Amino acid sequence: MKETLTRAISGFIYVLLLLICLCFEQALIALFFVFGLICIGEFKKLIQLKSNIPYFVFIILYAIFGYWQAVLKTSQGLNEATQILMVLSIFVELFLIKDLFSRRNIPLFATKGFLLTTFYLSSAFVFLILIANYYEDYNPNILLGAFILVWVNDSFAYLVGKNFGKQKLFEIISPKKTVEGFLGGLFFSCVASYFIATFTGTLAFTSWLILSIIISVFGTLGDLIESKFKRQANVKDSGVIMPGHGGLLDRLDSIIFTAPFIYLFLRILSYVS
Repeated sequence: MKETLTRAISGFIYVLLLLICLCFEQALIALFFVFGLICIGEFKKLIQLKSNIPYFVFIILYAIFGYWQAVLKTSQGLNEATQILMVLSIFVELFLIKDLFSRRNIPLFATKGFLLTTFYLSSAFVFLILIANYYEDYNPNILLGAFILVWVNDSFAYLVGKNFGKQKLFEIISPKKTVEGFLGGLFFSCVASYFIATFTGTLAFTSWLILSIIISVFGTLGDLIESKFKRQANVKDSGVIMPGHGGLLDRLDSIIFTAPFIYLFLRILSYVS
């Protein structure tokens, strides 16, 4: 009972902090900057990377791509660079998906460690800021909708899996995840997309429906990939910053992995509209 209460309070504070900061652009930029540094620290421990270079790379990327476009309100000279960052991030994440389907451990030599901290973690927080500036002016509703879809997917995947789950999804990596749970999370995310489209007044329902599928699929893959990293490191959680939940990376793994794909979809929308 005490553990459940601790988990509930910790989760409530996390969600409340995020919702408050979403209302103010500068606060959100500062929050994701802190979140990024914490997640890099947790991930460095998981992959046993001792160098501090990833912190400096994150600060540079966040300043150039996030601050430049979101605060200075100009993408002059950065559009092409942003697209390159997006392609490299997706490319690295596709390799992580490939490693997920391999029974072997994910190779964690130093060069790959730097690639992962740069194009798996650092770039994700850049894209989260850019998603909030999709309209070339700060509007947190798309980002809020994305977080809601992540929460809906995770919650209903857990509830459906716990009550109806029989067929394991990735038993070697995450024994508790089931196919039924995944499908339940996907279904309720699709349902939630209708209400998000109705009440946020951002994208059309069809766009939110596609986003719900993207978030459910890649969010689940991101969760599984982080679970594989933790299994290789022989730890239960990525950290201890959130009592009852573990590390911050444990809470953000889905949205981190999904962020480049959400940004890609939004870019495609902007071209076809």
